[in-house]
Amino acid sequence: MRATPVAAASAVPRLDPRHYEPARVPYEVRRHAGTPDTLAVGRPGKVGLLELAFERIGGRTELTGHYQKSPLQIMRPLYFDPARPDLAVTFLMSTGGGILQADRLRTDLHCGADTAVHLTTQAATKVYRMEHDYATQLVNLTAGPRAYVEYLPEPVIPFVDSRLYQRTVLTVDPDATVLAGETVLAGRLARGERNAYRVFASDLEVRRPGGELVALDTVRLEPSADGGGGVTGPAVLAGHDVMSSLYVLSPLAPASRVADVLHEALADHGGLLSGVSVLPQDSGAWLRLLGSDTRACAAALRAAWDAVRRLLIGAPAPDLRKT
Repeated sequence: MRATPVAAASAVPRLDPRHYEPARVPYEVRRHAGTPDTLAVGRPGKVGLLELAFERIGGRTELTGHYQKSPLQIMRPLYFDPARPDLAVTFLMSTGGGILQADRLRTDLHCGADTAVHLTTQAATKVYRMEHDYATQLVNLTAGPRAYVEYLPEPVIPFVDSRLYQRTVLTVDPDATVLAGETVLAGRLARGERNAYRVFASDLEVRRPGGELVALDTVRLEPSADGGGGVTGPAVLAGHDVMSSLYVLSPLAPASRVADVLHEALADHGGLLSGVSVLPQDSGAWLRLLGSDTRACAAALRAAWDAVRRLLIGAPAPDLRKT
């Protein structure tokens, strides 16, 4: 592995608040702003930065740029997909064990031309109770020409009274393929904790290299003070405990065919609510599913990932060896 420092992804220094603070925080989250009685925004350990650059060298994808600031970090990429030995499997990790109040996290992932990368987290992202302020998590992923990238993190679990805004920006070359997943739970379900968080807000943007906006998916979940109200009705969680999404952007198959494959993959997973549609400009397709069994939802999402993978690159989804 050849790893060297990479330049900051923006024109301002890494530790300048303009780099790690979102340019815009939704009102639902911003209204909780305050001064913590513990470590404040910008203090050591409160700003997590991770910058990774991947390039194709020889017959496989290598990590060629790497900068990390605790609590965000990685171990070295692994190559254990038997169908795609060139695929760099990289686990995104946190030394903090979860997201705390006043945390500001930013991850920049650059996947160059012809690269093959799978990115995931080592475990679910736990968002802990917050008495002051809120937390933000920014992810900027760029896929160059003919790149094949999978960004499939484990679920986000918002604990009681937590407040999180996460923004994911996928900048995808027209000749690149990106599979991106997102799952959020209603809380610590095994403890009977459901929709006790203050607010979970998420924006996922798909853009072209020139900045053109292709698609925007906005989620705002804000339970009422008595717990559960405001997120349990139609057009929100509809009484379910798990919401998952999978976005498939690719020129390797017609968007309508990708949508059909996603429909077919979910057909054998009864008991779940799901919907599939094509993305603007026929750039791909996406699905969203709701359920109350975490294992059933995870199995359905994996089936969809596996089916799309077989369609686009002729290879099944690998065993990621997570316990």
